[in-house]
Amino acid sequence: MWWWEDYTAKNGAQMDNNPTPGNKAGGLTTILEKSLGAVAKAGTTPLNAVYKYAEPIAERGLVFMDTPGYDPVSLTGIVAGGANIIAFTTGRGSVYGCKPVPSIKLASNSAVYHHMAEDMDINCGELLEGTTDLQGLGEQIYKRILAVASGQKTKSEKLAMGDDEFVPWHIGVVL
Repeated sequence: MWWWEDYTAKNGAQMDNNPTPGNKAGGLTTILEKSLGAVAKAGTTPLNAVYKYAEPIAERGLVFMDTPGYDPVSLTGIVAGGANIIAFTTGRGSVYGCKPVPSIKLASNSAVYHHMAEDMDINCGELLEGTTDLQGLGEQIYKRILAVASGQKTKSEKLAMGDDEFVPWHIGVVL
């Protein structure tokens, strides 16, 4: 946290800011608030390691990489660290596709899934609606990861999305 406080101060920004219109439209008030939601998604699995941006991942299990919140920059660091498949959650319908690795889109709600069915791989909103349970959804995601690892194309790949989304962290504030 101290590094981020120093980083934002040096670049004339604040951590209580929310630079993205999508976050604001979704009801988030700060990027820090969004980060707390990300922490909650980790559940109760032990955290095994923390890595710097684009640092090669050597640990198994749940690890954390310190990246900006901007999807293309964040995921570029994760791919540079060694990820070869991305399970990308979106609540607002980000069309993120990632070359050189497949990006499986997990729509967090049914409205986004149905509105963007041509680009969303799995409707996680079914969990909220009670048409599946956590174990069933987890199995569906796991099977899709295995299928993609075995050569099945994601919807982003079928649409040829991702050519312009490999974005290294540039000098300046990227929250």
